[in-house]
Amino acid sequence: MTDYAQVSANYTGAFDGTLPFGKRPALIVIDMVEAYLQPGSPLYAGIETAVDSAARLATAARQAGVPVIFTNVEFAPGGADGGVFFRKVPALRVFEKGSPLGAFPTRLCPKDGDLVITKRYASAFFATHLAATLTALGVDTLMITGVSTSGCVRASALDACQNGFLPFVVRDACGDRHPGPHEANLFDLQAKYAEVITEQTALAHLAALDPA
Repeated sequence: MTDYAQVSANYTGAFDGTLPFGKRPALIVIDMVEAYLQPGSPLYAGIETAVDSAARLATAARQAGVPVIFTNVEFAPGGADGGVFFRKVPALRVFEKGSPLGAFPTRLCPKDGDLVITKRYASAFFATHLAATLTALGVDTLMITGVSTSGCVRASALDACQNGFLPFVVRDACGDRHPGPHEANLFDLQAKYAEVITEQTALAHLAALDPA
């Protein structure tokens, strides 16, 4: 079991900076689809509470006039467009076009006005139009939810930082198949690339936005 207090002490003075919450946020829900929610799926992760948290945040974001963006994953049959990633992770075959495991769950699915970006690699930015879309919308801050914390959430948060968007990862609305990688990656994201916040803090940020 990692002693994060001891690690924090080691990091102090080198990795203890903070980022301000911006004026124009967007909320992204990364890959929260049936593949991670159905017990028979090879990617099942038991992330039901994270889905509920992300659903509450999506509702609050829409009410605040904040853009809500969903991502999903889809590959051509056989994964010819999935490259090395598809070869490395055999379970990604559940995202071949037409698979019911690629669908959004009823309680967390895009509504009118939301955006959907289909990706083929871990980061929501890689080989997609996400950065251009956020720039066109005037977004400066990306509130990040989804799965998995150690995979697509981490990759997307890192790329948000590298593309000039302030990354705010909502820990309650992210999930992984094991608490070890979940906590380790949240710790490292907070230390080096992002701000890791609770759902309560995220809701407070949305409530405090200037309606204008």
